[in-house]
Amino acid sequence: MVKPTKIRKYVYNAPKHVRRRIISSHLSNDLYSKYGIRSIYVRKGDTVRIMRGLFRGFEGKVSNVDLKKMKINVEGVLINKADKKQVSRWVDASNVLITKLDLSDKERLEKLKKVAQMKNKVVEEEGEKVEQTSEEVKPEQNNTVA
Repeated sequence: MVKPTKIRKYVYNAPKHVRRRIISSHLSNDLYSKYGIRSIYVRKGDTVRIMRGLFRGFEGKVSNVDLKKMKINVEGVLINKADKKQVSRWVDASNVLITKLDLSDKERLEKLKKVAQMKNKVVEEEGEKVEQTSEEVKPEQNNTVA
């Protein structure tokens, strides 16, 4: 069992590449069945639905991911300040559900293809379907003479 204080210290002092992994979120059921992966890192351009808090049920695009704050910023999620100005509200990545992925990044698309290939799923690449199947290895017949 690990103490909560040690977990908080680890997250607070974590380097950027570890923080990137911590800011991940679950995929919707459609995306989970399509790609065979349950969660993925949240990136700018993804469409998310907020599942917890004051803005529950709101759906919008991620406009910013802050590794220092460990929060994401969703377009349209605004709160009023005391001087009547509206500022964006930061949301924790664990409280959102990814409903649409931004597949403009080639590396992210390749990762999804790789996972889909392992699980024999189909990945859509900007309108066209790319079928991923794993090749079955046929056992060689043993032609030994007895």
